[in-house]
Amino acid sequence: MKAIAVIPGQQNSIHMQDAPDPTPAAGEALVRVLRVGLCGTDAEINAGLYGEAPAGSNYLILGHENFGVVESVGSEVKGIKPGDYVVASVRRPCTECFNCQHGRADLCTSGNYTERGIKGRHGYMAEHYTESPDYLFKIDKAIKDIGVLLEPMTIVEKGAAEALLIQKRLPSKPRTALVFGAGPVGLLAAAALRVRDLDTMVVSKEADTDPRAQIAKAMGCRYFSVDGVSLEDLGKKIPCPDMIMECTGSSAVGFAAMQMLAADGILCLLSVTGGDKTELVHAAEINRDLVLRNNVVFGSVNASPTHYRLAIRALKTAQKKWPGVLAQLMTTRLPWTDFAKWFSREVSGIKSTLEISS
Repeated sequence: MKAIAVIPGQQNSIHMQDAPDPTPAAGEALVRVLRVGLCGTDAEINAGLYGEAPAGSNYLILGHENFGVVESVGSEVKGIKPGDYVVASVRRPCTECFNCQHGRADLCTSGNYTERGIKGRHGYMAEHYTESPDYLFKIDKAIKDIGVLLEPMTIVEKGAAEALLIQKRLPSKPRTALVFGAGPVGLLAAAALRVRDLDTMVVSKEADTDPRAQIAKAMGCRYFSVDGVSLEDLGKKIPCPDMIMECTGSSAVGFAAMQMLAADGILCLLSVTGGDKTELVHAAEINRDLVLRNNVVFGSVNASPTHYRLAIRALKTAQKKWPGVLAQLMTTRLPWTDFAKWFSREVSGIKSTLEISS
């Protein structure tokens, strides 16, 4: 079969190559990949920043945001049948960590987990893959057009669910939320908060007329552009939210968000910042406010099976409340043979996908 792969650690090594056809074991399903989503992680692996090939392989098949259809199942497979639309999870547990052995590979403490398309396990930018039903999640036909958004939706669902869990320390419930960033993760975070009926604001650099702003408003969010406006000035104009989800990838925004929380508020950091840029922050003031306001700041990455199920429910609810709106995130659908156009930044938009099979 054909697959899109990199040589981990080698800059700009992205290429299409022949790979062995996968053969499902008795307890596995054979899945034909329909499309994969592209994200910054894929670009960073191709830049040689990280990425690890499976043992015995000198290449890594990329791709973790996936959507496919079951073609066949082994004799021991239950709960999955040919024709089912599925999304496969990304992370696999290690053998030594307590959390991994109790279904929470997303909270691995050893660092010896593996991740499809990222760390020690081939990904989904291929014509087929095999997988145990334990890691496959069925997608209803009602949301098959946005099924490829499930994996990034699990990230924000985990962040939102854990933030609300932490906030159970309070007698009151959060009512207002703010999302920094109107990229794919930011807009999915806004959707996750809106389906929970939180009064949600989205803050981003794009103009009020940008498609990102229009998607946010279509979901009932208030949108604020920071084009030409400092975060400090913005903070004086909008109410302090009970919850903030930071999705920009900017460390400066993360620290600014700490100072915008309401008393007893919580900040969830979802973006991974790279580079070696330093920021000048008012450390004493930030520390004082976090303490005196009883604020909580936490980071979140990856997701558990529970969050995949929550994400499926959120996508179904969003599709029912705002038909077709989340599909507008996918602005660029590339034939997968044109993968180089995305990695060389020849295309732009909100979310790009590679269309692998019809």
